[in-house]
Amino acid sequence: MRFILSIAFSLCVGFTSCRKDEINSGNDPNFTIVAHEDDGFDNFNRKVVVFGIPIYAKKRVEDDRLLHAANILAQYLDNDEDGVVDNQLVLDAMLDVNAFMVMWKNQTDLILMSPPDDMVGQDLGNDETIIDWYSNGQQGQFDASLEEVLHIITHAGYANAYPEIFGEEEGSSLCDAMDIARGGQFFEIPGDYPDEAWYHYDDETCDYGCMATEYIYWALTSILGAQESRADEINHEWELHTAELVESTDVAVYELLTAEEYAFPTVLPDGGYMD
Repeated sequence: MRFILSIAFSLCVGFTSCRKDEINSGNDPNFTIVAHEDDGFDNFNRKVVVFGIPIYAKKRVEDDRLLHAANILAQYLDNDEDGVVDNQLVLDAMLDVNAFMVMWKNQTDLILMSPPDDMVGQDLGNDETIIDWYSNGQQGQFDASLEEVLHIITHAGYANAYPEIFGEEEGSSLCDAMDIARGGQFFEIPGDYPDEAWYHYDDETCDYGCMATEYIYWALTSILGAQESRADEINHEWELHTAELVESTDVAVYELLTAEEYAFPTVLPDGGYMD
């Protein structure tokens, strides 16, 4: 649910790991955890790079959770797992803004970071990265890496690659669909959402653009089957917890997210890239 760093960092001063001419292939299912000397991330002792996108980790972040997040990122970007990203325009957009992720153990870890200006980042907590959610039949605590990793892809990637379609400002196709889903165009959280709304996010810290980021997450992961067992948990925020409900109710966003030209994932990542 957190969406950080977009106020202070929107990302273009490069660390070499993000330069297009030095992109890691991304096709190693184990990836490689390496030390680094990247400016602004002195308090993060290691990183993994996936298709040129770095994920930095604090010392107390567990290696298996760091690698799990890396695999989730790889599966979102290369959903057919052939070693090549499915939408190069999206990856290029992420690299153009030097997109990155950081993994923390305690939220105070984030206070100590100072990335270079003009960066776009997203955070993910160690304890909210739940590897066993998949083997437990999607029961118990949800694996938040499915949300936070997708946020950086849509916010830094799709929104920049297709601003008129997936931009996070009023008037884009995504935001037009969101206005329907919320029962109106609300730049501030309404006292009560209209009865016909099926998306009713109520976090006062989340602005209109943030609402769009959350909206595309809810819609896509519902289409992919991540929300099927979570209706009671998420209904206060999102009512369309299955692909069938999205297709029949939110026709506009379903058409956007299943259009072949945008190459959104069609299979839910499970942390096992190229297994």
